[in-house]
Amino acid sequence: MHDALTGLLEQRAPVERDTWRSWWDQLGEGTLDRAEVLALLAALTSRLPDHRTLRPLLDSLAERRPAPPAATGWEGTVNVVGTGGGPRTFNISTAAAFVAAAAGVKVVKTGSRAYTSSLGSVDLLERLGVRLTTSHTHTEDTLAAHGIAFAGPYVYPAQLTRLARTVVPDSLKPFGRFLNALGPFLADLPVTAQITGVSAAAPLDTLRHLAATTTGRRIWLTSNDTGADELLPFATNTIHGPNSLTRIIRPGELTPGDGSFADLRPADTATAVPHFRTVLAGTAGRVATRTVCLGAAALIVASGARRDWPSAVAVAEDAIHCGAAADLAHRLTTTPRPLAVTHA
Repeated sequence: MHDALTGLLEQRAPVERDTWRSWWDQLGEGTLDRAEVLALLAALTSRLPDHRTLRPLLDSLAERRPAPPAATGWEGTVNVVGTGGGPRTFNISTAAAFVAAAAGVKVVKTGSRAYTSSLGSVDLLERLGVRLTTSHTHTEDTLAAHGIAFAGPYVYPAQLTRLARTVVPDSLKPFGRFLNALGPFLADLPVTAQITGVSAAAPLDTLRHLAATTTGRRIWLTSNDTGADELLPFATNTIHGPNSLTRIIRPGELTPGDGSFADLRPADTATAVPHFRTVLAGTAGRVATRTVCLGAAALIVASGARRDWPSAVAVAEDAIHCGAAADLAHRLTTTPRPLAVTHA
């Protein structure tokens, strides 16, 4: 049994970076059997370790990434990604990404297919006809053209693909709790800031430790008293910013505080696209619009485009009511696939 699995099972001491290095080495060499990989994933999922084990895990993956090309045009760009696992709603953060981009903020959305929900952000984008980017260069070009990009799997460590192949015919879906919680810290993008919604199913204190020790971008974690991984107008929301900065937004403070989850119900897969378009057009109901604007405002403030929340909410509302958000989504779903370009 590998020392990484033994350490997770015994829980007597943190699993250090050298141990994780050995695990990834053996996974790459094909010397770990499927049962051992499944056991490690199950251990991580049943009881997520604290930051003393997860930080070395993240660092052991980061050091294996190939050096990315020089980044250009990323200043002020914000990534939005949630942990999932909370009460079921439509894809609020994806809608907020469109709205913030329509308001002039450069936004990159990372995410995955559904692990704990019926329709993840990637599933929705696929149905919308929005293509994921396939490289840093592709992402930069899409940002330059549209102010928004939806990053594909290239941003995640190759070792995750190796894990998925090793556990076949099983899938990674049973381990969604672990993957959702750690996923926001795995994407490799040179963004200025990141907004991550944390549901009650994720370990907020552990993620705050990871955020505080992440370099290269400012990470804001959001949570609320309903357990959702989104900012909600009818909830008491807490934003955990860099340097232990905390901001509390109470119902009625920035938008009217009425409403409930009944106003944010997810559409079924057959009607997800038309429903999402009504959200961007501001015709899905007042609570849905307020919720998306609150999420977009967080992106606007995190980017530095606005310093105060009331004006950020107002800018987001304008982006919906003037039709800019819906128009942006339409352009992304009707833009022809660009010709492949070989970069020397």
